[in-house]
Amino acid sequence: MNKPLPKHARAVIIGGGVAGASVAYHLAKLGWKDVVLLERKQLTSGTTWHAAGLIGQLRASANMTRLAKYSADLYADLEAETGVATGLRQTGSITVALTEARREELYRQASMARAFGVPVEEISAAEVKARYEHLNIEDVLGAVYLPTDGQGDPANIALAMAKGARQMGAQIFENVKVMDIKTDAGRVASVSTDQGEISCDHVVNCAGMWGREVGALAGVTVPLHACEHFYIVTEGIDNLGKLPVLRVPDECAYYKEDAGKILLGAFEPVAKPWGMNGIPEGFEFDQLPEDFDHFEPILEKAINRMPLLAEAGIHTFFNGPESFTPDDRYYLGEAPEVGNFWVCAGFNSVGIQSAGGAGMALAQWMEDGQPPFDLWDVDIRRAQPFQRNRRYLRERVTETLGLLYADHYPYRQMETARGVRRSPVHEILKERGAVFGEMAGWERANWFANEGQARAYRYSWGRQNWFENQRAEHMAVREGVGVFDMSSFGKIRVEGRDALTFMQRVCAGQMDVAAGRIVYTQMLNPRGGIECDLTVTRLSETAFLLVVPGATLQRDMAWLQRHLSDEFVVITDITAGEAVFAVMGPESRALLQKISPADFSNAAHPFGTMREIEIGLGIARAHRVTYVGELGWEIYASADQAAHIFEEILGAGATPCGLHALDSCRLEKGYRHFGHDITDEDHVLEAGLGFAVKPDKGEFIGREAVLEKRKTGLFRRLMQFKLNAPEPMLYHNEPILRDGKIVGHLTSGGYGHALGASMGLGYVPCKGESATDVLASDYEIEIAGRRFAATASLKPLYDPASARVKEDG
Repeated sequence: MNKPLPKHARAVIIGGGVAGASVAYHLAKLGWKDVVLLERKQLTSGTTWHAAGLIGQLRASANMTRLAKYSADLYADLEAETGVATGLRQTGSITVALTEARREELYRQASMARAFGVPVEEISAAEVKARYEHLNIEDVLGAVYLPTDGQGDPANIALAMAKGARQMGAQIFENVKVMDIKTDAGRVASVSTDQGEISCDHVVNCAGMWGREVGALAGVTVPLHACEHFYIVTEGIDNLGKLPVLRVPDECAYYKEDAGKILLGAFEPVAKPWGMNGIPEGFEFDQLPEDFDHFEPILEKAINRMPLLAEAGIHTFFNGPESFTPDDRYYLGEAPEVGNFWVCAGFNSVGIQSAGGAGMALAQWMEDGQPPFDLWDVDIRRAQPFQRNRRYLRERVTETLGLLYADHYPYRQMETARGVRRSPVHEILKERGAVFGEMAGWERANWFANEGQARAYRYSWGRQNWFENQRAEHMAVREGVGVFDMSSFGKIRVEGRDALTFMQRVCAGQMDVAAGRIVYTQMLNPRGGIECDLTVTRLSETAFLLVVPGATLQRDMAWLQRHLSDEFVVITDITAGEAVFAVMGPESRALLQKISPADFSNAAHPFGTMREIEIGLGIARAHRVTYVGELGWEIYASADQAAHIFEEILGAGATPCGLHALDSCRLEKGYRHFGHDITDEDHVLEAGLGFAVKPDKGEFIGREAVLEKRKTGLFRRLMQFKLNAPEPMLYHNEPILRDGKIVGHLTSGGYGHALGASMGLGYVPCKGESATDVLASDYEIEIAGRRFAATASLKPLYDPASARVKEDG
């Protein structure tokens, strides 16, 4: 009989797979004594026990790579600490390319690995054969080899962390089902189980493919869905030898040698969702029905790739469920809806390599009240409330599983579960030839096709089929007037008697301005890192409008709500109520004067101010700001009048422009993009945004860190780069070389059409150096193993004095 559950715990972890074990281990390591882990059946019995156990270290960003490297190091040490063998072997891994596009992707990844400090080698087909003699290499064009990658025993890795957690005082209970999660005053209060109730300070949802349902118990959105995942294990093969992990993404396959057998797994392009009507109550170490017809196309290619498989018997045909998310990134962090409800779930088949680092990062986050470094890639606050819709998840995960091994082209768009959020002018954009992308469910015009041109992406690593369309839109903004539909902006209204006091505390800029003034500012954390990059318009003495990126709306709403104290303030998301049209370019003033009797001169409407205007037959607000580096206004129109006002703007001659042109314009001007160039890990002064910070106004969150950085000086600077050659394409994560040595990587990149070359932003270390010192070096950017000379600047290379933005009428 199980021992009784405790009446109280500091933290209750729900789920006994590798993620739950990791969180328990790391909380215990931090000294949390009253940690309780609850598992509905037995430890590892959901997904962990049948994972392939591949442990790769290179991920899509520097911090995700950092977490994967931590996992590998941790698993190497666990056996000595706990006595449980993790089976970790540093076999290395090889990923091969069968197409030119894949080779370009792999070589770009190799450059990225060097920037992230991961050992990597680009190798030829012959060198692949030397390391993997059983492989047919006749169509292999190239490969990358990561010598420090490896593999391990998934169940034992989890059991080792569970044992380590127990040794440090955590309690683990199996065969306990969670029935409910109760909250009080917006925070978790207790967990109800079939064996009693535990009051607690924190709950951690590590429930894997049950994560959505566990989140729902507390009113928290955790969008994930299980898919069937297939692999076969051969009979023993004589003289197989020890082999590196092999990935052949062009054939959707991976291979792992273990104990003289080959495990062949697949990430097929169209996956099979599972558990649409709920996961069976008794599910424990279960397999799903075989579907050989589904797996056969993968196996056929595999037999050609590795002919010895034709002679090897199949020992096991395995089909088991794993959870996938709408964007192939897992969830970590505190949920925006409920205080002290934490999530560590949705690992998209990379749970073993991710869980060690994810558990460490989450435990540190819980301990400190803030993440140890930028984790926006996987932050649960990116999840949108509508994404808990089961039909949406079922449709989307048919695609996301296969995307793990698809070509990871820049600007690749999701194809499934589209159209759920649309601007009031969506159909007008469509009539004009818009090709839509998706962000947080919003359909947004990324570029506009010409008459007769296919309205679809043709992906590549070079100039894609919309390059010239983007150039035309970009130059329309630079030379004439363009209009962007920016209705997906997050729009938050903060109002009430204490609105000013509250805004002064959460924003680094001076909020005590006249009604109608617009302030560009940041919300900072205590380290001086940037939590939000926004504009704030003072609407009246007691009301402010905050405009934030659409992707960060849930995060920003949660940040504001969490920092309310006893102020009399109401915070409201009004995003859906207003459309936003950015009318930008040197002719924007003339265009607006055609359709509005308002005075748009500098004297009447200076930069950084808002006025109500008549426009067409309607009423709107005109905010004089810019994100493209040109004269312009953002027109805020109520949703019911939006279509009419947009038609008026188009009818007056504005060129409809897409988000790709917006991005290329902002890169030329050196404007920062949250989540790439600026994050909660980046100090506001090192990001070059000190002009927006006003320490003299009095106390605000992050003020002490700003003052301290002014004393100690900058350790790094965000710089703008322009390639000297016009042909190469930059995207992001390309290494920055200073005087021949890698010193960082680009945080964002794209093509600057007015300047005639690819542009990028990235941080360069500069401790103890002046701006002159930093600029005195020679800079290069590495792309797929080749280095290209670049011009570096601390000021915008386009219109450094911002004369065009403030142009008079």
